[in-house]
Amino acid sequence: MEDFLRSLPKAELHLHLEGSISPDTILELEPSVTREEVLARYRYDTFPGFLDAYKWVNHFLRTPADYALVTRRLLHALAGQGVLYAEINLSIGVLLWRNQPFHPIFDAIEAAAAEGPIPVRFIFDAVRQFGLEPASKVARLAAQCRHRGVIGFGIGGDETRGPAEIFHDIFAFARDAGLHILPHAGEADGPKSIWAALEGGAARIGHGIRAIDDPLLVQHLRDHQIPLDISISSNICTGVVDRLENHPVRRLFDAGVPITLNTDDPPMFHTTLLDEYQLAHTHFGFSREELRQLARNSLNFALDYRPAA
Repeated sequence: MEDFLRSLPKAELHLHLEGSISPDTILELEPSVTREEVLARYRYDTFPGFLDAYKWVNHFLRTPADYALVTRRLLHALAGQGVLYAEINLSIGVLLWRNQPFHPIFDAIEAAAAEGPIPVRFIFDAVRQFGLEPASKVARLAAQCRHRGVIGFGIGGDETRGPAEIFHDIFAFARDAGLHILPHAGEADGPKSIWAALEGGAARIGHGIRAIDDPLLVQHLRDHQIPLDISISSNICTGVVDRLENHPVRRLFDAGVPITLNTDDPPMFHTTLLDEYQLAHTHFGFSREELRQLARNSLNFALDYRPAA
């Protein structure tokens, strides 16, 4: 099965660069931290607990060289799993909040990606609970970098403290600039969060698992072929789904909702993309043909994937 999954042509569409840092890389970036501390930080069972850990991890990315290092390591890890293309979220909202220099850091990420083994596009992610003006700054930077592989603008963080509807004007600005809207929604909040993201023009929904609570929303996603970028292990680790057997991935797929499988923050959720496909097979009964369909979805719903001639 592992060889079969590795051989599937596939993309990774929901993945955060800053959340891709392995414990070994943290120890390399900050030798004063112990492995035990890192492993303890990588354990949580609530969404706020994960957000605290994510903020902690970001503090070890200090220089453009640090960002280039984690970019190179991430892309080589993806290529080793048979990934042909990736769309990577960059936490620009966090970077600005930390008063880091945007241009040298993005230059370093872009250069490292250009030398990588697979093509990459970027989504600039704002922190919804920081409010409108910080999100607007992220959107403006995304628009300025549209010609440099930035294809989307998204919002992440605490849905309940930053509902999607308050960002509709910013979404409109980003769309007018030629960007796709790729928000997180329906992860820790209910179907109304997904509806609000769709009303703002979302091209895909990050997570979206709470759609299962609203039959009309499920029908809408199916009829309009709006994909959900699902990350099973993430949802269990953050506690937004209480047990693996209760995850709605199988029910959403069977209802005809287009879904893709992704890792979100792979080492922070103790997973890989191959592990996510294996989970779909082992725990949710996805057949080989259904796994092929999930892989095809990831390429079909990618926003700038260009198959080799």
